[in-house]
Amino acid sequence: MIVMTAKAWTRWQDWVALVIGVLAALSPVVVATDAAAAWPLVVLGVVLALTALWSLAAPGSVASEYGHGVLGVLLFIAPWVMGYSDLTGAAWTSWVAGVLAVLVAASALPAATSAHRGLAGTH
Repeated sequence: MIVMTAKAWTRWQDWVALVIGVLAALSPVVVATDAAAAWPLVVLGVVLALTALWSLAAPGSVASEYGHGVLGVLLFIAPWVMGYSDLTGAAWTSWVAGVLAVLVAASALPAATSAHRGLAGTH
């Protein structure tokens, strides 16, 4: 039986999630924000980047891909929940980063699931 395992640090979706997280975290430097906008962007961006690093290091981790999706949803709803939807730059950064994070997570789930099954077969 041939078992295919994914190599760490190679999945493009996780690299994209890392870039999205870093850009979201650094966005308050570039766009007009207040404290209500800066904190969610920085915190959610850093956590997204950390989960992307987790995914890169452990390509068989399905939970990290779900984490990307959840963080994407949180980024998307943050402007309304945290009250910065009137700050155009910060709100659009949050919305775009959120949608992209969800799309990247959805596209990475099949590969992560396959890698997870391959790892499960080696035990």
